[in-house]
Amino acid sequence: MGKGDSRSRRGKIYQGSFGKTRPKDPARAKKRAAKKAGTAKK
Repeated sequence: MGKGDSRSRRGKIYQGSFGKTRPKDPARAKKRAAKKAGTAKK
């Protein structure tokens, strides 16, 4: 849970990688999450 942890946000910033915890485009990720939440509520 620090710089060495590749799964945490801080670790991804330190490594310069992207993933679920650190998306490349935060605006797009937010839209996708909202869309997913909308379809789940049935």
